[in-house]
Amino acid sequence: MDSLWILGIVIILAVAFDFINGFHDTANAIATSISTRALTPRAAILLAAVMNFIGALMFSGVAKTIGGSVADPATLDNGVQIVIATLIAAITWNLVTWWFGIPSSSSHALIGSLAGAVFMGAGSDYVNWSGFIGIVKGLILSPIIGFAIGYVVMTLLKWIFASRSPHAVNRGFRITQIFTAAMQSFAHGTNDAQKAMGIITFALVAGGVQDTLDVPLWVKITAATSMALGSSVGGWKIIKTMGTKIFRIEPINGFAADISAASVILTSTLLHLPVSTTHVITSSILGVGSAKRFSSVKWSLAGRIAMTWIITIPITAVLAGIIVKVLF
Repeated sequence: MDSLWILGIVIILAVAFDFINGFHDTANAIATSISTRALTPRAAILLAAVMNFIGALMFSGVAKTIGGSVADPATLDNGVQIVIATLIAAITWNLVTWWFGIPSSSSHALIGSLAGAVFMGAGSDYVNWSGFIGIVKGLILSPIIGFAIGYVVMTLLKWIFASRSPHAVNRGFRITQIFTAAMQSFAHGTNDAQKAMGIITFALVAGGVQDTLDVPLWVKITAATSMALGSSVGGWKIIKTMGTKIFRIEPINGFAADISAASVILTSTLLHLPVSTTHVITSSILGVGSAKRFSSVKWSLAGRIAMTWIITIPITAVLAGIIVKVLF
């Protein structure tokens, strides 16, 4: 009975994490379409919620990577408690960065927290360092690729539409942004919602409820629903940062950033790689802004965002380690 209560706590915390992830990270997916007025805020948030839900139900490969690459839950005597500490640390960091309007990575927070909790709760031998480093490599490379694709796509669009009236071009791309915002939100659901699925499955295996990392249907529906509900709330502080503070985004820029980020995220999902949708979307916007005009990008703000990315994993790892020692 005690173990069931503890698993219940894990599920509640995982739902809370996914809900917060919904309004924290989904803001990134719709920020450009709102800032260019391609969609009203209400319509953009509704679109994001629906597409996140659909995307979350479509795949499970990333969930298996989260559930088994950092540590083997079947070998941990206190695996459920480790998951509780992991989720508390990740939720805390997400709320802090949301409060200050910083588009940090929920993926970094979760991976860092899990590694730190396993390290302090079970010992360094129980951390799968090769798997952890592999995930971190993907988290580092994906925004670089997003920046490069964003730069190339925007450069091509500038060349293709060089002779057209900017007003006519932007009017056309304002319509296409509706579809790219939907694609971006779908991509976000395919990757980010699976992280909560993976951590719940990790706890189920650690608690002896199931033997494999296959994600149960009820876990998929729970994670998809909580992320969709979180998306419906909207993260206005982060939307403002992403949509207006990095550089002045026009519809053609929003289209380029959306299509670039969505392609990177969807490819990563198909490869079962967890990536930071926040990093990919932000770097795509930076790439597009650089192609538009390098000086138009507010690089000081970009530097502060990058610093948050760098410090997220070590801070959440330490925080989760402290929590697992204090609570258990």
